[in-house]
Amino acid sequence: MAEVKSHEFDAFLKRKPLPVRLFLIYGPDRGLVSERAAALAAASGVALDDAFSVVKLDAGDIGSQPGRLIDEMNAIGLFGGERLIWIRNAGSEKGLSDGLDILADMPAGPSTLIIEAGDLKKGAALRKAAESISAAVAIPCYADDGRALQVLIDQELSAENLRISPAARERLVETIGGDRLASRNEVRKLALYCRGKEMVEEQDVAEIVGDASAISTDDAVDAILKGDRDGFLHAIQKIVSSKTAVFLVLQGCLRQFQLLELMRAEMDEKRVPPAQAMASLGRRLHFRRKPIVENALRTWTGPAIRRETQRLQAAILQSRQRPALEDTIAVQTMLATVLQSARR
Repeated sequence: MAEVKSHEFDAFLKRKPLPVRLFLIYGPDRGLVSERAAALAAASGVALDDAFSVVKLDAGDIGSQPGRLIDEMNAIGLFGGERLIWIRNAGSEKGLSDGLDILADMPAGPSTLIIEAGDLKKGAALRKAAESISAAVAIPCYADDGRALQVLIDQELSAENLRISPAARERLVETIGGDRLASRNEVRKLALYCRGKEMVEEQDVAEIVGDASAISTDDAVDAILKGDRDGFLHAIQKIVSSKTAVFLVLQGCLRQFQLLELMRAEMDEKRVPPAQAMASLGRRLHFRRKPIVENALRTWTGPAIRRETQRLQAAILQSRQRPALEDTIAVQTMLATVLQSARR
């Protein structure tokens, strides 16, 4: 089925029964990824409170072995009936993409598969597998735009019979938006704070709503590229508060440096300026991030980028080998990269 666009998801969810049983939900908005995965799980028809019917795994449990995924999908529940296989924290695990390809060639069984992933680039094996087979659907999750935020605010406040003044709405929109789950929680907190009132005022927003506008791995990665140590630590603190895995930032940083390496190689080989290399290889970058990436291309040399890429890859390997120290390894490695950027 390829891809379900963000604005198509609600209509897709209303289709009964759902047309496929294999789902990949991915993107930088981890809160929205989790929210949509939960909505799909609820629509699957599987009893989510039945431990014999719902199997929750970390992507690391699959690793490079697609057999584990196939076995889980083909297993029969203790009491029969449909089952749900729910995998979180997916990234570049070969076992998942290979497993999807194998499942696509098998008759549909009684199990539903939901995979939650981070921000997968277009050529990522897992995303490519989900988009290229008719038995699966990929659902991208990007940060809410202004219209989506307005709908979210109206939904949550109307549930408490609250209205909001224009000034309060404007201030609220400024402080939410980077992560759907964090944004929804902030609006719900505001609604609880104002329960019993008729109108939410700007002062209410100022008193109770925290800044949830930028809980995104991109903010941390951008701070790294700029050499902004304080900005990086602030972004990491917000990511940890939103219960987003710090490892996803490390992955995002590695992908960014891999892209920088490709762009820098084109600059050196063809003797073109950064803007031209970005025009051919960085078309999918958000327009707000392009000046930051362009400046990084001006300050980082090819050999330096390659060394940093190798160091980030080594850190990812170490974090997988020592999961108890995953956050410490990730933060220390990225702090070192921040300092390298600052020196340049």
